Amino acid sequence: MKFLTFKKDGELKLGVKMDNGILDVEKAAAIFNIDVPKTMDELIRLDFLKDFDLLVKNAVDSQDSLFVTEEDIQYGPAVPNPGKIICVGLNYRKHAEESNMPIPEYPILFNKFNNSISGHKDVITLPSNSKENDYEAELVIVIGKETKNVSREKALEHVFGYCNANDLSSRDLQFRTHQWLLGKSLDGFSPIGPYLVTSDEVGNPNQLAIKATVNGEVRQDSNTSDMIFYCDEIVSYISKHMTLSPGDIILTGTPAGVVFGYPEDQRVYLMEGDQVTIEIEKLGQLVNTFRQES
Repeated sequence: MKFLTFKKDGELKLGVKMDNGILDVEKAAAIFNIDVPKTMDELIRLDFLKDFDLLVKNAVDSQDSLFVTEEDIQYGPAVPNPGKIICVGLNYRKHAEESNMPIPEYPILFNKFNNSISGHKDVITLPSNSKENDYEAELVIVIGKETKNVSREKALEHVFGYCNANDLSSRDLQFRTHQWLLGKSLDGFSPIGPYLVTSDEVGNPNQLAIKATVNGEVRQDSNTSDMIFYCDEIVSYISKHMTLSPGDIILTGTPAGVVFGYPEDQRVYLMEGDQVTIEIEKLGQLVNTFRQES
């Protein structure tokens, strides 16, 4: 099932992508008298998917008033209020190679904050104190159960679903010091979406095509099979050091093809008016444009 958030009457509403449009969950639940979560936060933290199956089944042949078209909605982030935002650096072999960095022995972890979260079609501001802003196509793991010391074999049972992310990175700020935080946590620098797709629909997350295009030009074109640490291993590893909670998200690294991986004289970083599309198999396309901070 594909969930999303959209803005209506000044609030974020929960929707389900169906063949006949986006189902307004709150409106449909009231009409069919089915008690389901009305927000993405509640959905991730509660096991209501069977009730959503019933809601969707009832809505298939229902009136158009329960649906909105994707062209008419303003998207919110796929996960509007994540708990922890944990990121894995240098997790694709070819990306580590293009960055002239050694293959990590353990997952390299860093974090972002909620101020960096934004959504599909949002216009993101490039900071005035940085000239080296880069894109990074990434698969996001969304945790659905409290997870501590989970084995690799059972790790994916704790995952609610997956979505696209663009782990935007201000390289000159990122490498100003040995800590990457500054260049990673700028406002809006973690667009995620458009959908949160449940684990059962995605299947094996370690075999998904992943791509980034800039103004229609393909820059990254890879597969999650090139990961150094697969999704099950990442969840297991992190859970051995900290408890993961429902609503926590994990950005799993980016493949080769980022601007920073080009020779210095060929690097053309993001600028005002650029449009970046992140596309991962089964997860749709995340599109954002950019403007320069004045």
